[in-house]
Amino acid sequence: MVSSTATSPRVEESPSGAPATDTAGTWAGIRALLLRLHFFAGVFIGPFLLVAAVTGLLYTATPQLERALYQHELKVAPRGEPDSLKVQVAAAKKAVPDGTLVSVTTGPGPDDSTRVVFEEPGLEEGYTRTAFVDPYDHSVLGTLETFGQWLPARAWFDDLHRNLHLGDLGRNYSEIAASWLWVEVAGGLVLWIGARRSRRRLRRTLLPEQSAPAGRRRVRSWHGAVGLWAAAGLLGLSATGLTWSAYAGANITQLREQLNSPTPTVAAGVPKAQEHDHGHGHGAGAGEAGGRDIGIDGAVRAAREAGLGGVLDITPPAGNGSAYVVKENTRSWPERQDSVAVAPDSGEITATLRFDDYPLLAKLSRWGVDAHMGLLFGLVNQIVLAVLALALIGMIFWGYRMWWLRRPMRSSASSGRLPRAGRAPARGAWRRLPGRVLAPAVAVTALVAYWLPWFGIPLLLFLAVDLLVGRVRRDREA
Repeated sequence: MVSSTATSPRVEESPSGAPATDTAGTWAGIRALLLRLHFFAGVFIGPFLLVAAVTGLLYTATPQLERALYQHELKVAPRGEPDSLKVQVAAAKKAVPDGTLVSVTTGPGPDDSTRVVFEEPGLEEGYTRTAFVDPYDHSVLGTLETFGQWLPARAWFDDLHRNLHLGDLGRNYSEIAASWLWVEVAGGLVLWIGARRSRRRLRRTLLPEQSAPAGRRRVRSWHGAVGLWAAAGLLGLSATGLTWSAYAGANITQLREQLNSPTPTVAAGVPKAQEHDHGHGHGAGAGEAGGRDIGIDGAVRAAREAGLGGVLDITPPAGNGSAYVVKENTRSWPERQDSVAVAPDSGEITATLRFDDYPLLAKLSRWGVDAHMGLLFGLVNQIVLAVLALALIGMIFWGYRMWWLRRPMRSSASSGRLPRAGRAPARGAWRRLPGRVLAPAVAVTALVAYWLPWFGIPLLLFLAVDLLVGRVRRDREA
């Protein structure tokens, strides 16, 4: 409202009754603080984000690369009826004599090979040896070292994106990138949308200013407009990337357990009344020594009758009192992730877990991870990921370009020295924030830093360096 008293200054008020000048001052302080955080994070976290974007871009092409490189192992000529899985596993065992059977994966179509997965001495942790079997004549097409369901080429690029082939130490780089990507994107959105543009049309917010003169303004328009369009996808990549990071991922798993939303697994134990000594154990003849056993083929038959379809992963009983576990493994939309446990002696379904019964957070995590990996929507998913990676690379380039364009030119030209780096936004923005804003902001930041350690550690380093630089400048001016 506006005062009507002639002798009093006109004071605008917000709908809540607070003076508009206070609101404007608060927003100016928030904006200045966000701008400084956005700047420093861009300068120092930018290299981590750039590496993640480049390696992620390379990874998006791996499904096609995998099919081209391993055509011989993956594809067969359909002819007649396929052999039993028992026969195929026996053939695979001969090709990997020192291996211990882990699982069997049926082919998605009649022209696909069967995968028989073994643990083998000497392999790196998390890796297995997979034999690819022609289901029509049980000939072994080849064996490859695999990481989960990834063949060597995709596993190599996956490892590059995840840890730069540096093991656990390298995982810190990707966790830093994931921990700060959402901060940069969210902060950038607030700065871009919240900037005062009384004369700016909507088009100039959504699209780069092609008519702007060459320089910082045009670069900023590209940086902001592209960031606006890519924001949702980048936030999703940040969130899903954090779920399988080392430290933040462990905290997220703990939080999901506290919220009763962990990813469930089917109970593989056999009820006592059905438990017999079948000599179960992983191997080509798992479950076949002593007593009656339905075998892998019987377990698959029981699972199909229970409604499971598509690609199936079959895990043999781990020992006495264990069941066959048969799980759907369709990670494209609509996902099929149902699983059943099958009693080895009777073929009875002892436990069933439907994907529809997963907790909501578990479903979101499954969908998010598969979208992050380019699996959920196939080629379209891969293209979207590639576009997001290119957008992030572009924004990082434009961000550094803006920093370069902020450099002081006159003093450098007059002194004959090389130009210095661009100026950082002004210090001390937090002092302009009222306590009612600053206190909650500090509390939320501390909470986020606790759950995301690789957000908190760099933030503390930024603050320490900022305080040190401020101290040095004050001493020089004294």
